[in-house]
Amino acid sequence: MRLFIAILLEDHMKRALADAQAALRSRQYTGRYSDLLNLHLTLAFIGDHSDPDYILEVMEQLAFQPFDIALNGYIGNFGDILWAGLEHAPALEKYAKQLRHCLAEARIPFDKKNFNPHITLLRNAHSSRTFSDVEIAREHMTVQRISLMRSDFGKHGAAYTELGSAACET
Repeated sequence: MRLFIAILLEDHMKRALADAQAALRSRQYTGRYSDLLNLHLTLAFIGDHSDPDYILEVMEQLAFQPFDIALNGYIGNFGDILWAGLEHAPALEKYAKQLRHCLAEARIPFDKKNFNPHITLLRNAHSSRTFSDVEIAREHMTVQRISLMRSDFGKHGAAYTELGSAACET
């Protein structure tokens, strides 16, 4: 099964991102918009792996304190992928680095691209207009759990299912 580790977003953050998607639509941006239910922040993409329970065990061994993340108000892009950026968050970066180290130690393969925190809004984006003036409400949330997600592709795109999570120390 296709797996990834992510931070699931609170509803107020999803609403701010949905408003940004609506602004992109009003600028005639076409492509595959991320479904509101699928908006998340990926910490590590694992890909095909047959033992989610083992991954959850590794995740649960990594203790963390609650930390804040916040939308930075802007849209960026990787080629034809448009995404919402996040404010610099040292605690997020530290956790992602520790998580990836734990995955490597446990010999769980994952995509080793540099961690660049973002939330994908639109894939295969096309428009003759700019997105640089689209602003996103600067919402924030406190991260208290990290989720292991399964990705299934269907007729209407990807569907994500939470298989389990690791909670912060209280």
